[in-house]
Amino acid sequence: MTWEVTADESGSRLDKFLAAPERLRSRGRAADALGRGKIFVNDLEVTLADAARRLAPGDAVLAWIDRPGSARRQHSAPSLDIVFEDQAIVLVNKPSGLLTVPLARRGDAPALSGLLEASFRAQGKKPPLAVHRIDRDTSGLVLFARNPRAQLRLKDQFRKHEPDRVYWAVVYGVPHPLVGTWRDHLVWDKEALIQKETHPKDPRAAEAISGYRVLERFAATSLLEVRLQTGKRNQIRLQARLRGHMLVGEQRYVYGPSHLRPVAFSRQALHARQLGLRHPDTGAAVVFEAPLPADMTELIDRLRAGGG
Repeated sequence: MTWEVTADESGSRLDKFLAAPERLRSRGRAADALGRGKIFVNDLEVTLADAARRLAPGDAVLAWIDRPGSARRQHSAPSLDIVFEDQAIVLVNKPSGLLTVPLARRGDAPALSGLLEASFRAQGKKPPLAVHRIDRDTSGLVLFARNPRAQLRLKDQFRKHEPDRVYWAVVYGVPHPLVGTWRDHLVWDKEALIQKETHPKDPRAAEAISGYRVLERFAATSLLEVRLQTGKRNQIRLQARLRGHMLVGEQRYVYGPSHLRPVAFSRQALHARQLGLRHPDTGAAVVFEAPLPADMTELIDRLRAGGG
């Protein structure tokens, strides 16, 4: 089955395009087909890591449902990039397009925790326990615990904002000053499922603090290092937008006037690059890093060359 992307469908996520009633009929079937190597865009095979890819008019999307050998690929993609593992913790470099843990409203969407559980059970090991999470379309480091005691100790560190959490982001414009701190009061809108700015006296308000510095400037965008001092949902994405520096590829926090020339990118350009914490068993300070994924590396190279 082959479908051509129309002008009205331009900008659609690949997984949502496939999940349409006239195609594969659900996000679960779309994810399964992507995971088994059954989907091609313009004759090139795509995987579950490409679920958030934005389609362009004229793109040809092929679903090769009976592709030989595809039934055996159910658990092979996306592969797990385990950065570190010992008796207490597991660090995974999560690809974009994958939930950290399952969500009730997205019960058919694959999650990193499920892939880890399947992998660990296949090795005869107890499944690891989630400690924190990052957004579905954000890539980078995610921490899991190997036992309940380690999970409790690590979650206590996160509750106290002790871990050093460093992200890289590509944003429109250049923040001034080049090094500074963002301070806001935010509230989570449970109906709209977005973070919103609110007044400090709002009883629902939670303070959000991020330190940032500009790493590199391009023609109309810049590469930032952002260090979280608090860890609110979608914090970096909203705080950058509040100051007129929307993330490249952002699809949710895009409200307000904008005269930006869009830069083509299939997701928010945000990567959890570094995580520092105290080891739950030894108390020793440990630091882990995850290199930029290929899509962000390509984006930065393109921006350096003057492309958009």
